Amino acid sequence: MTEAEQVSGSRRANRLRIAGVLIMLLAAGAALLPLVGRSAGSAVVGAMLVAAGLIEYWAGTQRRRVRTLAMAAGGITTLAGLLFLINPVAHFWPVVNLVIGWLLIRSVLLAIIARQTGGSVRTWTILSAAMDFVLAAGLTAGLGIGTLVILIFGPTPQLVGSFAWVLALSFVLNGLLQLEIAGCERDTE
Repeated sequence: MTEAEQVSGSRRANRLRIAGVLIMLLAAGAALLPLVGRSAGSAVVGAMLVAAGLIEYWAGTQRRRVRTLAMAAGGITTLAGLLFLINPVAHFWPVVNLVIGWLLIRSVLLAIIARQTGGSVRTWTILSAAMDFVLAAGLTAGLGIGTLVILIFGPTPQLVGSFAWVLALSFVLNGLLQLEIAGCERDTE
């Protein structure tokens, strides 16, 4: 490997590490969503998804393999965030459906990426895809009871808290994935 390739790999690793840390910080912010007022919640979620999506898209540009798919995963997250910002809703139901769709599409993209990678990156990509799928399934399963509660009482702090943890868990796995890719990038020098 030439010196220029080593510097390039080192820069990519540092950029991916920064992306992972930034997404982990967003995860911490997502865990605090129950503290946000009801009217600002949609805007905050939208902004967080846009930020996470842009970071993930940028991290995707640093990938040697699966660059386009990794960028697409970031693009889907950005699109979901923009939908929150463009069409702010006060009702919990449409928001949950949007998050379920985002999680499902993202889990499919990550599963495709996992098939095209190897080693520990494949493992972390599978974990991230599985987490997004499980979170989508959990939200879907909870919609029946959740819908009844929302119709009667409106979004309760417990439902908002559950929703916040869904975002936080997805962000945590995504951040850890970026950190693992950075570590592998560093190891190839």
